[in-house]
Amino acid sequence: MSDLKRIKLGSQGLEVSALGLGCMRMSSGYGPTKPEEEEMIKLIHHAINSGITHLDTSDFYGPHANEILIGNALKGIEREKVQLATKFGVKFGGIRGNEEIHGEPEYVRASCEASLKRLGVDYIDLYYVHRIDTKIPIEITMDELKKLVEEGKIKYIGLSEAGPETIRRAHAVHPITAVQLEWSLWTRDAEEEVIPTCRELGIGIVPYGPLGGGFLASGPKLMDNMADNDFRKIFPRLQGENFEHNKVVCERVNEMAEKKGCILPQLALAWVLHQGDDVGPIPGTTKVENLNQNLGALTVKLTAEDMVELESVASFKGPRMPEQFLVHSYKNSDTPPLSSWKSE
Repeated sequence: MSDLKRIKLGSQGLEVSALGLGCMRMSSGYGPTKPEEEEMIKLIHHAINSGITHLDTSDFYGPHANEILIGNALKGIEREKVQLATKFGVKFGGIRGNEEIHGEPEYVRASCEASLKRLGVDYIDLYYVHRIDTKIPIEITMDELKKLVEEGKIKYIGLSEAGPETIRRAHAVHPITAVQLEWSLWTRDAEEEVIPTCRELGIGIVPYGPLGGGFLASGPKLMDNMADNDFRKIFPRLQGENFEHNKVVCERVNEMAEKKGCILPQLALAWVLHQGDDVGPIPGTTKVENLNQNLGALTVKLTAEDMVELESVASFKGPRMPEQFLVHSYKNSDTPPLSSWKSE
């Protein structure tokens, strides 16, 4: 196994490879065709042999199929070689943006037990609340997660798409190790409050979508290869005037990549990797070639001046997602106060 830089997520002891692997697309890709399991297992093995130890999934991906895939891929591999992250809390509702969110204690426990079984492991390294259940206090969900830590079924707790107040309240019940959020040159709004809150509390940051849903990997030609039912087609940034503006921005970022002697996705990923040793991005892919390109981002060196220039150039236009996708985003993650729950 290759040596890859390792970083610490949070202050409870979790160490992962500086670059992780988001596995969602291996089971529930953007288009109509599902990748072949055998090829995806080879990809996971290649990632591990290349030094990637941080594998990210969810019971929602598939649903369930992605955890089963990873469980199959890890058969015969020494458990300590990987740090497995999975998530619970989202029940597929048939229509994107219309999912049910659950954080009740019995749901937390049942979801954990089911994920352990599908993954074929005795413990989960990092267990995330995938989306925040705004119907109940976050403390209620955290109490059950804390019990699962005490029982050894999970090692560390994470939150995904959680707002600053939710993060603080959760962290007061049991230390949060990582917060997963969308963060890239394409999407930077979490820098206002969420990321400073994480850093104040010593919580690691795991950016998903560090290549902007593929736009910072393929550029404008991304649209040419999209399947008819690819949900990214309704993203505001890929439509109309926004798209025309963002094409120009992408060309300018690509020119910077050429000057640095790398390719567009490597420059975009390098920008995320240069945010600090508390940041562990999890780009997803279904191709070995793309994985190798992503690994190449670790060798791209950016100066403070490069970072400032990149940030000034990368002024992408439009909301990061359609409104219905943002119903359960970090800006809408506040939960009722615990006092109101106790009084019922």
